[in-house]
Amino acid sequence: MEDIFGSDGLIAQHHTAYEYRPQQIRMARAIESAIENKRHLCVEAGTGTGKTLAYLFAALRGGHRVIVSTGTKNLQEQVFFKDIPFVEKALGRKLAVSYMKGRSNYVCLEKLDRAARLPKLYGFTDGPELAQILAWAKETQTGDRADLSVLSEELPIWKQLDARRETCTGQKCPQFNDCFVTRARQQAAKSDLVIVNHHLFFANLALKEWRDGTVLPEFRIVIFDEAHVLEEIATQYFGISISNYKIEELARDTERTLKEAKRFESRINETLGLLLLRCEKFFMALRREDGRFALRRSRSRPEPTGDVMATVTAAEGDEPTTAIADDSFREAGSSAADTGNSLRESYVSLYTVLQILESALATLPEPPDEIAPLRTRAAEIKTELATAMESNDPAFVYWYEVRGRGIFLQASPIDLAPILSEKLFACLDTVVLTSATLTTAGQFNYIRSRLGLQECDELALGSNFDYESQAILYLPPHMPDPRAPEFTEPAAAEIQKILQATEGRAFVLFTSFNQMKQVYERLKELLPYPVMMQGEMSRRGLLEKFKSLPHAVLFATSSFWQGVDVPGEALSCVIIDKLPFAVPGDPLVAARMNYIKQQGGNSFYDYQVPEAIIALRQGLGRLIRSKTDRGVLSVLDRRLVTRSYGRLFLRSLPESPITDKISDLRSFLNR
Repeated sequence: MEDIFGSDGLIAQHHTAYEYRPQQIRMARAIESAIENKRHLCVEAGTGTGKTLAYLFAALRGGHRVIVSTGTKNLQEQVFFKDIPFVEKALGRKLAVSYMKGRSNYVCLEKLDRAARLPKLYGFTDGPELAQILAWAKETQTGDRADLSVLSEELPIWKQLDARRETCTGQKCPQFNDCFVTRARQQAAKSDLVIVNHHLFFANLALKEWRDGTVLPEFRIVIFDEAHVLEEIATQYFGISISNYKIEELARDTERTLKEAKRFESRINETLGLLLLRCEKFFMALRREDGRFALRRSRSRPEPTGDVMATVTAAEGDEPTTAIADDSFREAGSSAADTGNSLRESYVSLYTVLQILESALATLPEPPDEIAPLRTRAAEIKTELATAMESNDPAFVYWYEVRGRGIFLQASPIDLAPILSEKLFACLDTVVLTSATLTTAGQFNYIRSRLGLQECDELALGSNFDYESQAILYLPPHMPDPRAPEFTEPAAAEIQKILQATEGRAFVLFTSFNQMKQVYERLKELLPYPVMMQGEMSRRGLLEKFKSLPHAVLFATSSFWQGVDVPGEALSCVIIDKLPFAVPGDPLVAARMNYIKQQGGNSFYDYQVPEAIIALRQGLGRLIRSKTDRGVLSVLDRRLVTRSYGRLFLRSLPESPITDKISDLRSFLNR
């Protein structure tokens, strides 16, 4: 690897600011060895290691097809559009590389053609959006929504035009050969390197969404970048999810298909109207404030006649012991019971209508090609609904989430380790996991146990940065317990003092949206700096505004804890209000804690603490992004120094000076 990463290597010859990094060479060699010897590998490589180029060059030297999977579409685009062209330049040749996203990212040419003929049926009014999309579709080589820069990312009408599996007729489609998804698959089949994201990878692994059983071409090697989020993302694809939106879209698409075919089917139309009513009744029986709630069902009565209820246990503790309650049940709210709209009754009614719709679509004479996918969707939704409401599988937790008007009913695997052990690690020659945050207290044990990775090589690379001189950790004295009601006021006062010392230029990150709002309201008029809060505009818009305004301060929650890069003086301080323990009242968290206890483990130290350590490392990792960055890290949670587990957190953080004096921050920044 010296010929590539050495001081006079290929990269140095094509990168004027190249720095020789021994960690980068060690990482590339470890990956090359893992591929050659058909071994799995965990590599922790901090910011500044140059891990992307390390795994790209190592992957290309083996002569095998390699899948590179990233945690976000932003990183996926960076790898393909920035790093791959540089690698090609350094090697002096074009590479057989392709880039794939999930189907909903691509426009469906058949839908677009129909929308051009029947715009109102597809939800278009007299605005310019349809004309802009049509013009773009004639020019684009990829059909990727990300290339359609003239329209908002949140454009609702896109769902009417995307190439999602549920509405695809496959090879029967007249546009199949020109289809952007088809072309992406064909390109991937000819590629040595395929760049995807974790969502697409696990959709391929779990759902097998293509008729021939694969989304991706055959491969034996995968490299996961941002591997610390694998469990969270994979969980979504090995369970089920059904929502009011999913059923409403089925009704809408069925009605539109019949109208396009100029078919008037009174029985189906009546069934669709009834489906929407029953859907509303069922999900209204679950409705309450936004949040996640455990779904309670009697395991002694798996038939539709069994009592069903929904309750929530919400708590946030220091060493949480929250458990899912026993199998005794009530209705989901007294008002629902009083009016006879019990969850069980509304479930049986909804299931029955889905059954009727499926049968009606199956017996439709001379059906259009689009009817078959609709019938399949009705059957899948019916099965998912029954699974969520009737299944007694102890390996799953059954819960639901309320987000605005949307209600999402879920069944999620409690322990993903045996699933990934069988379906991922046992099936491939080499799986490489890499991230800046894979270890806790210097060990890979936690991430390996969560993912079911039994045999693998390990490499923990030190950071390329000098945290002793580049960062200082401020732990304010005399803070109240962060769980106490009186925490907000002193937290706001402490944040104000820190921001005065750093002259703004800060991310203030919170574990709670409500806490963020309370502190923001207290400080927005007191701070002499531009102040913004998550939710005021899009994530990308907030970042651009933050970078453009001197001394800006951004108040944000979980989505800004990772995947955000603001190098330079614009970001000179990261403040975190509390240790980011997962809320034990979250149904999935509670189920996993219970499972660990049942196995004889300590759910707090074996699950809550390692998860919080990784999250904290991600949040604080926003600060130092280059060798010239300097700044202040601060955690307002006194448990870092007053609780025994605080040492585990501190041992996992970069070695930098620690202070409890605000004056030290000014001295450090003025050096």
